[in-house]
Amino acid sequence: MGTCGSGVRADVLVSVIETDVAVIGAGQAGLSAGYHLRRAGLAPDSGFVMLDHSPAPGGAWQYRWPSLTLSTVNRVHDLPGMEFADTLTDEPADGVIAAEAVPRYYKAYEQKFDLRVQRPVTVTVVCDREPRLRVEAGDTVVSARGVINATGTWEKPFIPNYRGAETFLGRQLHTRDYRSADEFAGKHVIVVGGGISAVQLLDEISQVTSTTWVTRREPEFRDADFGPDAGRAAVAMVEDRVRAGLPPGSVVSVTGLLLTDKLKAARERGALDRKPMFSEITPNGARWSDGTTVDADVILWATGFRSALDHLAPLRLRGHGGGIVMDGRLATRVAKDHRIHLLGYGPSASTIGANRAGRAAVTELLDTLG
Repeated sequence: MGTCGSGVRADVLVSVIETDVAVIGAGQAGLSAGYHLRRAGLAPDSGFVMLDHSPAPGGAWQYRWPSLTLSTVNRVHDLPGMEFADTLTDEPADGVIAAEAVPRYYKAYEQKFDLRVQRPVTVTVVCDREPRLRVEAGDTVVSARGVINATGTWEKPFIPNYRGAETFLGRQLHTRDYRSADEFAGKHVIVVGGGISAVQLLDEISQVTSTTWVTRREPEFRDADFGPDAGRAAVAMVEDRVRAGLPPGSVVSVTGLLLTDKLKAARERGALDRKPMFSEITPNGARWSDGTTVDADVILWATGFRSALDHLAPLRLRGHGGGIVMDGRLATRVAKDHRIHLLGYGPSASTIGANRAGRAAVTELLDTLG
């Protein structure tokens, strides 16, 4: 979190880039917005500028663990105007590493539509300089009439506070830090979390060592892909929350977890024998409120992420509910300031949601800007 001017070095002469729209982030949502800005007739640089924190194309995908293949990820939806399959080889999905395939697709997409993403550029602060917004990113300063923020969540891993965490003598890590199950061989691992990533990593780790699975709520599994009604219900739930100014919630509670063949095998191994959340962490593991303890060498926090929005703090967008009140057709527009749209926040957090939201955000923002 910064203040206006804090991200600019005093010893560097900075030139300010003036443009209509600044797009912050070049993952799925940011690229979708760039495509629709192009379609609307805006030219790169003069009409819109895209800034991305990562050193290369690919968004958060480039940091995913190597064992995550196209057969294990949730579906990677096509960006508008170009199919993902166009950049794939004939190799079976089990052998295609997502951290390589998706960045390759994003790179080709940026080149095809000449989006001219500037990277690595880390936006430290966005300030209101009515009627414009000032985007500061080190030696790069952009003065824009509107901002589409698509920074996602990867930079904000969430680990809840539990008593005794600082006393644990083993290793604690977040999903973001996970690379391979092999590094845990011979160690007992407590996996915390009830989402899709949690059960995927639990499956992998339980094949090489002993595990304990801990969740706050009893997980619900489904035997088949959820249909359109369940999908709409999940999106509507999150949308209602952000329109009310509440922090976005998890959609897993609505959709449940798909019981794949791999998870069925994990259940047979006993890996899905879930325990409720522990009450405290001990030097050697965890303790529950009934006095039960489990010794562990590793605690893996698969507890999700939060929206990376600290750079927007000077705009004072958050309300009393802890979230940001959103409006617009797909709840991408900040109700307090229609010059600002948030993609990847709330209902637009999924890859398919990001595509639809990119189009809606561009249409509404350009209407606002006249």
